[in-house]
Amino acid sequence: MKLYDNPSSPYCRKVMLLAHEAGRVDALERIDAAGNAADPGTMPLHVNPIGKIPCLVRADGPALYDSRVICAFFDDLWGAGMYPAGSRRWDTLVLEATADGICDAALTIVYEKRLREEAHRHQAWLDGQAGKIGRALDALEGRWMAHLKGPVGMGQLALGAALGYLDFRDVVGDWRAGRPDLAAWYEGFSQRPSMQATSP
Repeated sequence: MKLYDNPSSPYCRKVMLLAHEAGRVDALERIDAAGNAADPGTMPLHVNPIGKIPCLVRADGPALYDSRVICAFFDDLWGAGMYPAGSRRWDTLVLEATADGICDAALTIVYEKRLREEAHRHQAWLDGQAGKIGRALDALEGRWMAHLKGPVGMGQLALGAALGYLDFRDVVGDWRAGRPDLAAWYEGFSQRPSMQATSP
């Protein structure tokens, strides 16, 4: 299988975290891709009309995208057990969606600053995206710690990628301030071999 990938993307990192946890990294041929909506660069437009990564090309069937679809596919294909059964499954999916929402907002901030000259940046828009991230982090601190400390699933992997991206791009400054439980969880989780292997 061919995976269009970029190690600086938190969505790609999430997919690779699952591959590492499942011990199936060798099953993937990784193809580096980079670009954005203004300049698609080397994004795989020929297999993903949306032009985003990660994108998985299989021998049988159309390409798979986005990261949630690819992770669900790998979990099913490899029997990784990252999406548990019962009520914990829905918590896992919500946690994954929350982590992806943090990434969405963080990338919006990064692209606004990278692609628009400072004099033309929309500060209210930037503040709104930072507000999404702050509210999500507060919710994680106040509501999700018991789940995070439980068996590792896709929610934790997605959040590990999201928090790592906040650090990597310094998107919102010190996100740990006022969130000691979340900070402590991430400190421990970031030591997992899969997190170490995929650090951008």
